[in-house]
Amino acid sequence: MKKFMIRIVNVCMIVAALFGYNHVTLAHEKIDAEAKAEADRQSAEIAAEAGVNGGNYTDGTYQGTATGFGGDITVEVTIADSKITDVEILSAEKEDSAYLTMAKDIIPEIIDAQSADVDTISGATFSSTGIKNATAQALEKGGTN
Repeated sequence: MKKFMIRIVNVCMIVAALFGYNHVTLAHEKIDAEAKAEADRQSAEIAAEAGVNGGNYTDGTYQGTATGFGGDITVEVTIADSKITDVEILSAEKEDSAYLTMAKDIIPEIIDAQSADVDTISGATFSSTGIKNATAQALEKGGTN
């Protein structure tokens, strides 16, 4: 009988742990979704203020800085033949390297779209928003033809 009670208690503890894990996972998903929505809203505002129109930029290199997950992210955007040809991260000293590595996936999307108005990277929302907003700021400095 004692072994049976121990097994019952163990099963109950496992079930409780699974419910707790599920609750935490759902809470994280909700926070991520809210952060993504806020990041997209901020990026849209920055793009609107910058007049970013998806191409036809003034050739040159331009820098922009915005807040990421751990602090400021500074990028350099290269424009050649009125197109975005490169986005390079110059500094992101306080960024978590794992998030920053994932967030760098936004750079090809920016170049393909010829605009900073792209979706953030899931799992690295704040870091990719920092890159995106810093790029939008640099494009604002670059202006349009």
